[in-house]
Amino acid sequence: MRNPPNETRSKPLDQAPYRKCILTGESLPQEELMRLAMGPDGQIAPDVRAKAPGRGAWIAVDRAALEAAQAKGQLKGALARAFKTGQLDIPDNLPEQLETALERSTLDRLGLEARGGTLLTGSEKIETAARQGDLNMLLHSSDAGRDGCAKLDQAWRVGSDREGENIRGLILPVDRQGLSVALGRQNVVHIGITDKRAAGRISHSLKRWLHFIGSDKVDDDAEKEVA
Repeated sequence: MRNPPNETRSKPLDQAPYRKCILTGESLPQEELMRLAMGPDGQIAPDVRAKAPGRGAWIAVDRAALEAAQAKGQLKGALARAFKTGQLDIPDNLPEQLETALERSTLDRLGLEARGGTLLTGSEKIETAARQGDLNMLLHSSDAGRDGCAKLDQAWRVGSDREGENIRGLILPVDRQGLSVALGRQNVVHIGITDKRAAGRISHSLKRWLHFIGSDKVDDDAEKEVA
């Protein structure tokens, strides 16, 4: 069965699948977009893991743009074209649902990495790994102390032989309580990722979440050497 237009691969097979944003028309790697799925009765729901059965539509806009498109009726029109039906049930709080799903996906990923032993918590452990050059990503909770962040950032620069550069950890839009619950550990203020592939997986989730809520994306320094 032929895929709907917004799910057609538009790049060579040796590259990542590309999808087209139904609101902007821009084609981007699938991992940079978010999927909306349609249920059997026309219900539209976020599918950030892109695993729901049936047809999907892809968007690449942030929350403000999605809210504007929904208010103007543009989202309904774009979805009607993508799914080839006007019988759609679009929840009023779809942007909120999508933000919650993206946050949950990122925190779940951090929890999986914690259980897999690919990340560190605790300032002393992270500082030691950073100074030894074993750190691939550094994250701080939203309520982390400035001095504590600066100390670990500096240790990362020293261990990376990049003193004088702007390499620093990323401040997450979630506090220590949220991180502690996600990782199943106590008082998680800072997170250090020592495994390169784990850093790549976390970066993928983080980029989509931060883009959607309008925060700066993970910059090159915050994802040093991440593939």
